[in-house]
Amino acid sequence: MNIITCIKQVPASSNVQVDPKTGVLIRDGNNVKMNPFDLFGLEASFKLKEKDQTSKVHAITMGPPSATAVLNEALYMGADDATLISDRRFAGADVLATSYTLSQLIKHIGNFDVIVCGKQTTDGDTAQVGPEIAEFLGIPHIPYVKEIVEIKEKSLILRSAFDDHEEIVEIEMPCLITIEKDMNTPRLPSYRRKQMMKGYQISMVSLKHLEDQNPDHYGLSGSPTQVDEIFPPQKRMDTKKVVGSKEELAQKMFDILKESRYV
Repeated sequence: MNIITCIKQVPASSNVQVDPKTGVLIRDGNNVKMNPFDLFGLEASFKLKEKDQTSKVHAITMGPPSATAVLNEALYMGADDATLISDRRFAGADVLATSYTLSQLIKHIGNFDVIVCGKQTTDGDTAQVGPEIAEFLGIPHIPYVKEIVEIKEKSLILRSAFDDHEEIVEIEMPCLITIEKDMNTPRLPSYRRKQMMKGYQISMVSLKHLEDQNPDHYGLSGSPTQVDEIFPPQKRMDTKKVVGSKEELAQKMFDILKESRYV
């Protein structure tokens, strides 16, 4: 079984900078980490591999050259291969353009049975990239997977958790699944694997390697949605002292909340 796992490098804190011209996050490789939801996706991939010893896990990501850090982390956790797709023309991609770029990378890699994604990312929170990759590739997908019940020769039986119910679903391979955060406990990177992977070279892919090389389909040019404005929230604290009887205090507190549009 060939398993492709999508991961992403995200800001490690809420203190992020925004490009005032493009309205997108500045990703300079500083104060970043692997998207937490992707750790559960990686662990799910490793569990699939453990059930089928012939399986290979291939971690992929899109981003600047510094995003190789999360690919190395995936390798040290247990991934067999890793590929970075990076090109200045991919910058500023929205959800649709990101999904399309990753689908083109997966076509370039070829020969896959299962694509595994985390449920969502902490910087975008759309939970749309995984399903859109599946649509671009023309394969079935199951979201919010919390258990891999059974692996068959040509299909997977999965438990999928929604807000108000769960479903047991069988899906034919090749397919894509997105993983819930409480499905497993992600393993830590291994020092032994780090030593084993010392000579490994992460594959680098750019626009020129893809089947579709039209730059208008990627990045800002290929994004049907544009960010009108984005900015970090201002952190401030205002204090106000109120006095009076309990009835007066209740009314004053209500008036303050109403003025602040909390009620």
